[in-house]
Amino acid sequence: MQKVFAKSALLDVGWAQDVRISFEHGIIKKIEKSTQANSDDLNLGDQILLPSIANVHSHSFQRAMAGLSERRGPSTDSFWTWRDVMYRFLDHLSVEDIHAIAAFTFMEMAEAGYSAVGEFHYVHHQPGGSPYDNPSETSFQIINAATEVGLGLTHLPVLYRFGGVDEGELKGGQRRFGSDIGLFHTMVEGAQHALKEAPSDYNLGVAPHSLRAVNPALLSDVSTMLPDAPIHMHIAEQLAEVGDVEARFGARPVEWLLDNQDVNEHWCLIHCTHMTQQETSNLAQSGAVAGLCPITEANLGDGIFNGQHFVSERGNFGIGSDSDLRISLSEELRTLEHAQRYASNQRTVLAKPNSSNAQFLIERSARGGAQALGRNAGALEIGKLADFMTIQPDRFLADDLPNSLALDYWLFAARDEGVTNLWSAGRHIVKDGQHAKREALTRDFLASIKKLRALL
Repeated sequence: MQKVFAKSALLDVGWAQDVRISFEHGIIKKIEKSTQANSDDLNLGDQILLPSIANVHSHSFQRAMAGLSERRGPSTDSFWTWRDVMYRFLDHLSVEDIHAIAAFTFMEMAEAGYSAVGEFHYVHHQPGGSPYDNPSETSFQIINAATEVGLGLTHLPVLYRFGGVDEGELKGGQRRFGSDIGLFHTMVEGAQHALKEAPSDYNLGVAPHSLRAVNPALLSDVSTMLPDAPIHMHIAEQLAEVGDVEARFGARPVEWLLDNQDVNEHWCLIHCTHMTQQETSNLAQSGAVAGLCPITEANLGDGIFNGQHFVSERGNFGIGSDSDLRISLSEELRTLEHAQRYASNQRTVLAKPNSSNAQFLIERSARGGAQALGRNAGALEIGKLADFMTIQPDRFLADDLPNSLALDYWLFAARDEGVTNLWSAGRHIVKDGQHAKREALTRDFLASIKKLRALL
């Protein structure tokens, strides 16, 4: 049994003072009031104990190309020109690179306050598109990297069959993603086998990439492949995508999906950037999670999620780092709220009246993220996984502020430091703001990106 003592903790029922949390085998067993720490407690002092967040959407390999697509070309840049850079980058990515980049990225996530990640994994094959001898080789690298770091994982192998809604053939870098349904089943089975050797909180889902990469028949097959497992899917990210889907299927992406699939609490729809009011209401009522990636959505010029209406309809949302351009939980949450202010010309848009914006964002994204990953977490509550983090107010000039105001300061006024400890299913993987393996993981990552940059 491990125990932590906190002067301030954000429990599932709200703020509590002088709390001892006991956990064993990764599960919270007891939460009790106490006037002081015991000798066998980890005394957190003035640190604030919070539920940590599950990162709902990551393509970890893209962390190595951060900053390499910001130079303007001869015409207006867009998501589609960014994608061309990504495909060229893929031509040189080895399995060793995939492991080194993922491990470093997962370490950064832990230091930022993420306890787990949904890895939307579509780099399945060798450069050129030929499968590895083990078709699940790259899934093994991702699972092994997460295990090395200690970060929780929901692994999401991606089915990517077509190059567009017209069912055209895959070209260039897309060939590393592609598979027919038979090969996809084989890769999922390989990932299942690999996860048997992973920590017990690790999970498997499936990810039909998008309506431009799978057709209705394939989508139906994939969505029933693993009953009650997480199903993640890109949807309505770009205006061109919305137009293509509407022309092909006679309906907008979210509208078509809700009308043609049993979208429920096991689904996580990534981005949902371009929705009508009715689509927004219908998605909220479905119980699915909207997987929002504000830094990436801003960087790619995707647009602004209809967050104010979605929250008013009691929709569930989670936060993801997507392209992993910058790993910062606080900045993701801040960007989400700021985008709503741009769109509405208002302030403190998402929180309920007379409440803390930061507390709302942390609590809701923690619960939504856990749901999206099929992870028994999302709150400091007996029976949940011991997924929690601490922030230390005196590291960001907030030591004289009460709890909710300290959170508001951290998200909206501080620099990116603040997270001091993080536990993932009881694994204490960040201490005093740093992962124990930071030096080695950084060395391997730098070796990979220096090689890749030289080849581009």
